[in-house]
Amino acid sequence: MSIPPPPGPHQPQDPYQPPQPQSPYPQDPFAPPPQDPYAQGPYGPQGPQGPMGAGPMGAGPMGPGPGPGPMGPYPHPSYPQAPYGAVPYPVWGQGYSPYGRPSPVNGVAIAALVLGLLCFLPGVGLLLGIIALVQIRKRGERGKAMAIVGTVLSSVGLAVWVLALSTGGASDFWDGFKEGASGNSSFALAKGDCFDVPGETFDEDVYDVDEVDCSGEHDAEVFASVPLTGDSFPGDDHVTDVADDKCYTLQDAYAMDPWALTDEVDIYYLTPTADSWSWGDREITCVFANVDEKGTLTGSLRADASTLDPDQFAFLKAMAAVDDVLFEEPEEYAEEDLASNRTWAGDTGEVTGNQADQLGSHLWMTPDREKPMAALVKDMRDAAEEWTAAEKATDADGFYEHYDTAYAYVDGATTVTARKALGLATTPPTYDEDSDSGSGGTGGGDSDSGLDV
Repeated sequence: MSIPPPPGPHQPQDPYQPPQPQSPYPQDPFAPPPQDPYAQGPYGPQGPQGPMGAGPMGAGPMGPGPGPGPMGPYPHPSYPQAPYGAVPYPVWGQGYSPYGRPSPVNGVAIAALVLGLLCFLPGVGLLLGIIALVQIRKRGERGKAMAIVGTVLSSVGLAVWVLALSTGGASDFWDGFKEGASGNSSFALAKGDCFDVPGETFDEDVYDVDEVDCSGEHDAEVFASVPLTGDSFPGDDHVTDVADDKCYTLQDAYAMDPWALTDEVDIYYLTPTADSWSWGDREITCVFANVDEKGTLTGSLRADASTLDPDQFAFLKAMAAVDDVLFEEPEEYAEEDLASNRTWAGDTGEVTGNQADQLGSHLWMTPDREKPMAALVKDMRDAAEEWTAAEKATDADGFYEHYDTAYAYVDGATTVTARKALGLATTPPTYDEDSDSGSGGTGGGDSDSGLDV
């Protein structure tokens, strides 16, 4: 039996034989590039592949031919290279996103929507909305709906602002805002309002008040407001001086019946501060309150044309005129200045006589008021004669003789009877020892009653 010679370079190999070393002859250019058996894969070095895709170490079904031939004559390169420029496998850790990343939302569109919803700076919101639409079209970003809504809302807001400015609505809105901001402050009080202050005492600083019904218990009652002028705050001293002068004068116009003001009632005033002035507080608020800082008042002290009947108003008006002239009595005694006292006595007699005539000609509403009022009118005329006689006195003794007789009619028995018939207070007020006498006057002392608002 003869042994066949090994295949030569021109002899075809067995198709089932393992791969042989590289032939020195060129390969088919259209054949796929051969795999480098020593090239390193993406997960480490791999062994040579068998003809049927066997793993490393040549594992796989055995072919009928002999085992692998000797190694080629050329050394293997130091670093694995992909044959013929093949694309290498991706390096571990590079990573690829399995899905497409969504487009970002345009930030300018968000800003335009916020400004449009708040109607704040509508012109800016409209401009941002237009810019956002242009950017979204160029960049392919999201947020087109937000940009459109913001543009529409800003356009509406801009139209409203233009309308408000052209019709004066903005000014009315600001005035209303300031009034709302000061709704519970002391400079929101009006004549005739009653209120409570926070805390237990009516102290010198009042920042906030609660308006209550005057028929019940309350801390204070407003009887007048004194307006102040000027753009800048005039200072605490000036404001206090004005309050002292005006509030004590205006009390009689609100509380025409001085007998209704007991010695528990005193005058206070709420004055603006530099801070409240900047918010539009330009008024001094004159109030009645209890002499005791912890005390309260009950019921309204208001007695003017809005609360009195015609008979009561006519009586109190006449008494107020007499009180005014009585309070003008000179500070010097008749021994010191007889001439001034005589002049004052003549004025008092004239006023008293005129008011007696006014009451005498008044038509009283009910018959039960006519007789008491007639008795009062008679006494007033007698008093007027005594004042006239005092005016003619030649010395101090003669002056005081008529002076004492005339003053006996002031707050006398007929005055009390007339008040009772009219339904007015019947208890005469008390007077300070150092004050002038008179049929009117208020209770309470002359304490410093200024309060800061």
